[in-house]
Amino acid sequence: MAEKLLMKESCAEFSKLLGAKVSMPGGGAASALVGALGSALCQMAANFTVGNKRYLDVEDEMKSIVERSDKLRARLIELADEDAKAFPELSAAWKLPKDAPDRQAIFEKAALNACKAPLEMVKCCCEAIDLLSVVMEKGNVMLISDVGCGVLLCEAAMNSAAMNIYINAGSLRHSPEAREIESQTDELLAEYLQKADDISGKVTLIVRRV
Repeated sequence: MAEKLLMKESCAEFSKLLGAKVSMPGGGAASALVGALGSALCQMAANFTVGNKRYLDVEDEMKSIVERSDKLRARLIELADEDAKAFPELSAAWKLPKDAPDRQAIFEKAALNACKAPLEMVKCCCEAIDLLSVVMEKGNVMLISDVGCGVLLCEAAMNSAAMNIYINAGSLRHSPEAREIESQTDELLAEYLQKADDISGKVTLIVRRV
């Protein structure tokens, strides 16, 4: 039987499942979906710039952003399911008796694996924020509020995905690989949360005509 994919569910069914007393989906899948929506808004704003005579000088650049943001959107949708697939292994590792042979090795492998999808989510959101920055500066001004919404969604998705990284990496106190993952996450958040705040701040000034 083919494996059921969370992201094949309707929005209504996914949200219902998210609220149910089940382990999956959880915050990781929700983070990926939010990031995908942010990337989609970037794609939308670029799409409405392409073909507009006022923006012919950035036509090629916007076409590239349409393609790149669509790939990010699609990848984040995949990551929602990849994150959910990592949970059963981690859950099983937690349940192993403390005196079970190789328990530590099994647990470390599962916890590190559970960090992979959310770390890639963070990286995808960072790339989307870079693209949104370009669209804000050069894209169709009629879509500026959509750019702002996209940035806020990517920022939220990035913060949420990082939560999942920290809780899983933090359970491995003596793992150099876990510390490296945390360090990567810290660096990305430090740079891109500030960039997202700058973009959303500029957009707010524009839409409020201050």
